[in-house]
Amino acid sequence: MSSDPPLTHLDERGQARMVDVGEKAPTRRRARAEGFVALSPAALAALRAGTVAKGDALAVARVAAIQGAKRAAEWIPLCHPVRLDQVTVDLEVGAEGVHLRVEAAALDRTGVEMEALTAVAAGALALYDMVKAVDRGARIERIVLLEKSGGRRGPWSRAKE
Repeated sequence: MSSDPPLTHLDERGQARMVDVGEKAPTRRRARAEGFVALSPAALAALRAGTVAKGDALAVARVAAIQGAKRAAEWIPLCHPVRLDQVTVDLEVGAEGVHLRVEAAALDRTGVEMEALTAVAAGALALYDMVKAVDRGARIERIVLLEKSGGRRGPWSRAKE
């Protein structure tokens, strides 16, 4: 007999389903995620100088990240729609690329980690689109959940794992 927890996204016939969260009490939920887009020196110089041909690449990436967080349930098939209270996006241009950091928060019955991760993905994709004329080799190298809090299982942190 296995001690593994049951797979909540499968019904009794093994088919995918959306989990019923209707009986769960709303709690304050928070999640932080980050990503990195590696860029060439030319793309970094264009970002810093504000000379990217398509316009303000960092502003577009920030708005795309917020929009991505708000639409996570449309991108991820079994993700519940969450009424977000806050989405914060931080973009830092470094020596080798751009770090994207997102925090999402809500008072809801289910977590906001998918919203934070989707926000990072959307922001990274928008940044890639903005700089691809300068840097055809730009790379989205990672998208990771950093931490989450709220809910029945309590807080989780990548740093403490």
